[in-house]
Amino acid sequence: MIACYDFVMSKALSSVYLDNAATTYPKPERVYREMDRFAREVGGSAGRSAHNRALETGRMVYSTREALAELFNIPDPLRIAFTKNATEAINIAISGLLKPGDHVVTSSMEHNSIMRPLETARAEGISCSIVQCESDGSLDPAALEKEIRPETALIVLTHASNVTGTIMPVADVSDIAREKGIPILVDAAQTAGRIQIDVDAQGIDILAFTGHKELFGPQGTGGIFLREGLTLKPLMYGGTGSHSTSLEQPRELPDALESGTLNAFGIAGLAAGVGFVSAEGIETIREHEIELLERMLEGLERAPGITAYGPRDARDRVGIVPLTFDTLSPVDAARMLDEEYGIACRAGLHCAPAAHRSIGTIKSGALRASFSYLNTPKEVDYLLECLSEITR
Repeated sequence: MIACYDFVMSKALSSVYLDNAATTYPKPERVYREMDRFAREVGGSAGRSAHNRALETGRMVYSTREALAELFNIPDPLRIAFTKNATEAINIAISGLLKPGDHVVTSSMEHNSIMRPLETARAEGISCSIVQCESDGSLDPAALEKEIRPETALIVLTHASNVTGTIMPVADVSDIAREKGIPILVDAAQTAGRIQIDVDAQGIDILAFTGHKELFGPQGTGGIFLREGLTLKPLMYGGTGSHSTSLEQPRELPDALESGTLNAFGIAGLAAGVGFVSAEGIETIREHEIELLERMLEGLERAPGITAYGPRDARDRVGIVPLTFDTLSPVDAARMLDEEYGIACRAGLHCAPAAHRSIGTIKSGALRASFSYLNTPKEVDYLLECLSEITR
């Protein structure tokens, strides 16, 4: 049996957490403290009253918009509306922008949070072209450009695959989109907080992001950015705390897209997570991620019976590595890692069957190890040794 590197094994909970592409764990301590402080000491509802608890909550919500705007280089924080996750943001964008007769271009590496809304849109008279990506998950912008039609109304693209970690050429695609006068929606679920996002420099018109991954916020947080000049039909209608005398939904952002009481408790945690990311610095976070990836990929080159997918260069991907095995299924490998070695990974199709078809793992699925900034080289070494043992 392999030495456990001082990690405490538990039949109940894995002590080495490598499923950060699903949700990061642990969160920075400041996130837990801020959520506890807000719940105990503030607890108001933003925009719903004039008492001091409601006003304090409103200030916190706005300061979180400001922190996100600074992180993503968004000129106006009010162009950010909060959602419960990236999936909701993507649905708001797709359902709110497209109309019958429109055409959409996307890639074969997309998550079901994009594929399913687009499939639903087909029934409403909207057509879609899916650009086939390479076996490492990479996308040729020229191939995407060939799929554009006169009626193309939207380009939808993940910023990085949740299966292979492959970073997509968003800036190159946005150049094409801008030349054609087509807005581009970018799914930043796997990139917000870990690589640089600049909506101006990268030409992003609509940005969907989640708070519970590399922004280190809690589950139930996320948002959508909408560039000036674009409008979306809301996904929901209701109370916003503004224009209460009117039965029509407010048209200005963020109120137009924020019906109902905000998850202020979660936004307080998100604010702390964004603060942590900003204090550490995106460059520092990214370099640590590359260090972990290089260690993992180099170790896998010396591991017979294991196939890794995605780009060979760590700088072309985020901290996600999918694996298959010659002698056992990814599901069995994940179970053994969890039960025998206390390592949490995820096996299966990762809610992205189109991506698995692209890389050739649709029948078997894959074991996905995914790192966060809080993982260590020691944990990568431990995973590699455990993988070597279970394949033997």
